[in-house]
Amino acid sequence: MSGKLKLYGDPISGNCLKAKWTADCLGLDYEWVPLDILKGETRTDEFLKINPFGQIPTAVLPDGRVLTQSNAIMVHLAESAAGGLLPSDPYDRAQVFKWLFWEQNSHEPYIAGRRFRKAYLGHDDAKIDAEWLPRGNAALALMEGALLKTDFLTGAELTLADICLVAYTRVAHEGGFELAEFPAVRAWVKQVERSLGLEPAEAA
Repeated sequence: MSGKLKLYGDPISGNCLKAKWTADCLGLDYEWVPLDILKGETRTDEFLKINPFGQIPTAVLPDGRVLTQSNAIMVHLAESAAGGLLPSDPYDRAQVFKWLFWEQNSHEPYIAGRRFRKAYLGHDDAKIDAEWLPRGNAALALMEGALLKTDFLTGAELTLADICLVAYTRVAHEGGFELAEFPAVRAWVKQVERSLGLEPAEAA
């Protein structure tokens, strides 16, 4: 069985967009299949046959195999295309993976969580876990320290680490985070947006 890569996703989701941006950056031929999370389109019988977890992004590879979890999809696409988003040196690759793991554990839950509840569910701060704001700011502060030393998260070149982390960082203001407090992060966001050909998410 062979066909075209399909990426199922919702453009309001940074997790979906980072998989899409990886495919775009690598110049891959793929079909983007939009699903609306807020309308429950990931919970239909049709989609659950593709991904029983009912989550996006979901990739259906050209041979029909299904791959889920945004960072796993990104790594697979980069390894398959050999497009330079993953370093060849084992230690340097591990540095990229470090950021991918950290993003899902210490960044995305707080920054993406607050953004979704404020921007899409209309919750005020009283309805959101009070710990999410300081924990999100702590994540941004850690990134700030790293980006004071290098242009990109792992050095002088764009990697999957940058695509992964920029997805929700660039819209952190929608969750009540002030990127002006993190000038190195803000400059990095603009640089990654330019590298990926994205319209700026935050007004200058």
